[in-house]
Amino acid sequence: MPIQHINPPGLLQFDAMSQVVVASGGRTVYIAGQSASDVNFEVVGGNDYYAQSVQALRNLRTAVEAAGGSVENIVSSTVYLKNLTPEIAGRFLEALAIACEGKSFPPHAFSLIGVASLAGADLLVEITAVAVIDAAVAA
Repeated sequence: MPIQHINPPGLLQFDAMSQVVVASGGRTVYIAGQSASDVNFEVVGGNDYYAQSVQALRNLRTAVEAAGGSVENIVSSTVYLKNLTPEIAGRFLEALAIACEGKSFPPHAFSLIGVASLAGADLLVEITAVAVIDAAVAA
């Protein structure tokens, strides 16, 4: 069964997001919060929301690939942004546009949540996700 992306009339529509994602017939994978940390828990990207977002999305890609999938299999994510403002949200959306080797991260259902802090004092971004692997992606 395929992963189906739906953007119903009457709801906000933009290229980076699907309002509804329907998935069946595959393994469900739950991915822990991915931040801009490297394997030594050192922050990549300094105090830059864009750079940290790119690294967190790359770490998310690494995690889903370790489970045997790809970013196209991600059906939902929750993005936690420290001290969220419209400008900070914009920096994250800019990172989405280039996070996959210069290409846009595939659309999926996601929410942006503002938080006061994350696990590390220097972390600005954390992303949890759900993927359905072994399901075909419908065009």
